[in-house]
Amino acid sequence: MNNLLSRITQTPGLCGGRPCIRGMRIRVSDILEMLSENVSTIEILEDFPDLEPEDIQACLLFAAKRTEFPRLVA
Repeated sequence: MNNLLSRITQTPGLCGGRPCIRGMRIRVSDILEMLSENVSTIEILEDFPDLEPEDIQACLLFAAKRTEFPRLVA
C-alpha cells in the first residue's frame, strides 16, 4: 500500500504544489475527475502513455486516505 502512495508526489512549483503522479504534470485530481466521468482506465492509459495502471490505483488510494476520519465512539 505504501508503495502505491509513493507514486503520488507534491512538489512546490509543480502544478501549484498539488498532488501529482510520479513528479509528472499529471494531477491526481485530473485522474479522479476522469474516473468520475466514467472514462475507463484503459482510455486514461491510452491518453497518458507515461502512466501505468498502478498510478491510477495510487490516485484512488490517495483519495480514500484523504477521506479517513477518526471514529467517535460514544
